[in-house]
Amino acid sequence: MAPPLPGPLAHLAPLLGDYGYWAVGGVVLVEDFGAPAPGEAILIAAGVYAGAGRLDVVTVGLTAFVAAVVGDNIGYLVGRYGGRAFVRRWGRYVFLPPKRFEAAERFFSRHGGKIVTVARFVEGLRQANGIIAGTTGMRWPRFLAFNALGAALWVGVWVTLAYFAGMRIGAVYDEIRRYQIAVFVALGLLAAALIARHLLRRGHRED
Repeated sequence: MAPPLPGPLAHLAPLLGDYGYWAVGGVVLVEDFGAPAPGEAILIAAGVYAGAGRLDVVTVGLTAFVAAVVGDNIGYLVGRYGGRAFVRRWGRYVFLPPKRFEAAERFFSRHGGKIVTVARFVEGLRQANGIIAGTTGMRWPRFLAFNALGAALWVGVWVTLAYFAGMRIGAVYDEIRRYQIAVFVALGLLAAALIARHLLRRGHRED
């Protein structure tokens, strides 16, 4: 049985349960050529599943790495051959409106290839990374090298952290269940105290 995923990752459980590695590869690939998709979230969720024994951690890592590199290269081709006019016209549909696109281009031009690696960890830049590298005319071998390095670091960091969290997720949920009644009681008392304080202050103002 798959472990319950915490908080904002919970909605990805059916996708991972039904499609496994295909879900990881597909979502990461789509996000990395600019489409709005929860690539980082599904990477973390898959790492948790791997730690809990539901997926193989090496396969998760390799799948995500290949999808990330391929996705960014699709974005690079869009930017390189579609050009600035194409991105200005259609970029708003992938959350890259003209002002944001121009600001991102200036940022890339200042920092060069190394930003392709760093952009992996920055929401917004990760999705636009390949497109902007293409429109700014970065040479493909240079882009590929920095892109692969960034993908390896990004996948390695998140899958590793999530994997070790997943290994202990059973203990984490046991602790939550153990103390949840006490937590709910404390929250209830806090809420009652805040309401009483508000009513007292309101009463004083009316006097």
